[in-house]
Amino acid sequence: MKADRGGWRPIRREQLLQEFVHDSYKAKRKLSEPTRCPKCGAVYRAGRWTWEKAPAGTNETICPACHRIQDRFPAGYVTITGSFFREHKDEILNRVRNCEEREKAEHPLERIAGIEESGDRALVTTTSVHLARLISEALHDSFKGNLDYSYNQQENLLRATWSRAK
Repeated sequence: MKADRGGWRPIRREQLLQEFVHDSYKAKRKLSEPTRCPKCGAVYRAGRWTWEKAPAGTNETICPACHRIQDRFPAGYVTITGSFFREHKDEILNRVRNCEEREKAEHPLERIAGIEESGDRALVTTTSVHLARLISEALHDSFKGNLDYSYNQQENLLRATWSRAK
């Protein structure tokens, strides 16, 4: 008999993540164009959020990323653990921020919601499962170590754990 994992299932690194359920933070209908997020300044035009400049008189609504951050309801969690993290904390967290910066430049909804550090571990929360996966894979590619994923399809939530002892 299969064990009940509360909707969680382990996935292999090479598996593609697909959105199995509708994300409640995505707009239920198409927004009027252009629409600007008053918190971050992203502009919704041609069916997507961009960093272009908003014209005068633009509609305003909070973008899905700012909404998730405001609600403290991330879509991705990356747990970083191990003595290697404690010894290389600045380098590792710079790698995490660089991943976000690069992704956010093209996709305004891909953001880090927060980083909590404590001893030899850190928890990075993201506004999307895609950014969480990108960050965890970048850590693994750069620093090796162990990488595990758990994906909850009912909640469209990814938990990635990267660890390295030395």
